[in-house]
Amino acid sequence: MTDTAQTAGPPDAPGPAGALDGLRVLDLTQVMAGPFCTMLLADLGADVIKIENPARGDQTRRSWGYAVHGEDSRAFLALNRNKRSVCLDLKSADDLASFHRLVRTADIVVENFRPGVTRRLGVDYETLAALNPRLIYASVSGFGQTGPYADRPGYDLIAQAMSGVMSITGAPGGAPMKSGLPVGDLGAGLFCAFGIVSAVHARERTGLGQYVETSLFEAALAMSVWESTEYWATGEVPQPLGSANRMSAPYQALRTKDGHLTLGANNERLWQRLCTALEVTDLLTDERFVTNTDRMAHRDELAAVLEERLATATTDEWVALLLAAGVPAGPIRDYRYVLEEDPHVKARGMVQAIEHPVEGTVRVLGSPVRLSGTPAGIRRHPPLLGEHTAEVLGE
Repeated sequence: MTDTAQTAGPPDAPGPAGALDGLRVLDLTQVMAGPFCTMLLADLGADVIKIENPARGDQTRRSWGYAVHGEDSRAFLALNRNKRSVCLDLKSADDLASFHRLVRTADIVVENFRPGVTRRLGVDYETLAALNPRLIYASVSGFGQTGPYADRPGYDLIAQAMSGVMSITGAPGGAPMKSGLPVGDLGAGLFCAFGIVSAVHARERTGLGQYVETSLFEAALAMSVWESTEYWATGEVPQPLGSANRMSAPYQALRTKDGHLTLGANNERLWQRLCTALEVTDLLTDERFVTNTDRMAHRDELAAVLEERLATATTDEWVALLLAAGVPAGPIRDYRYVLEEDPHVKARGMVQAIEHPVEGTVRVLGSPVRLSGTPAGIRRHPPLLGEHTAEVLGE
């Protein structure tokens, strides 16, 4: 381990109470969207009990990512800290009865089965709400529980393709390209966590739980705020713009003497500062670039003019000069630099270390949510399969 990681407390260290301390979550999810949602809740103090099939567990344990020492992949470890693992075969009458007993003690159930599966297993909302009227039941699926696409498999790639995200990602004229980050998966996890916390707040008033639902497809589409705006405003189908912005220019990556930088001059004040800092004030009266609308219409010409000037110095030199002039700017970093060297990442504690009983020291990303009184934290290592079955059922 390098000095980039801040080590969390010993495994299962109690630590300070989180904002969601006292909430019990039964986690029936696997792979990414659902586990990301429940990890967010767990980081904030919820007691998340991961219910896994005793034969194989979450499929991410064995079939995704990179395994190092044990059988669990690093992909699984990245999404399942702060949880307890209980093995139950929901097709077994005895194990289903045990799960139903847990439901009576739970606040929240989260599942990401294909629509219809929960009913066949006896873990659907109607069945569980009858056992516990205060239960908040959240479903994450590929396309939602209703509609013509409801029965389709849910994958981030497919959601990005069908929601329009891939049609506007990449360089102009290039092949369709997905976003480098799984925005459908992670977006659905975020929206689901937001819905759950909202339902918890509503329960304080009504005393009743409710059903919460989101999907990868809707999460990706919901993030298309600029693209939908462009289409409704112009009637034109949005196209890929590379790193550029749909609503302002210049706001993109530009080539320098030794690489690229990013800059954002997305209002008139910043545009004037940029031209002054680059000593190209003649652009302020160039009819192609007078207003933001003009600059957007001549985005490629503007980039070419700016890159001609930026080619005279290095990225670091330009970033320092632009920041001093009050123009937002930054270099483009790779993940080696971000995770190993970046001083801001270190100062903000965004790389954490967990001590795992099989893997040893495992580095993970820290929580980006900061609460002064009830902070997020890492209290438990990602669980071994069934590690807490006896403990939880004994409770």
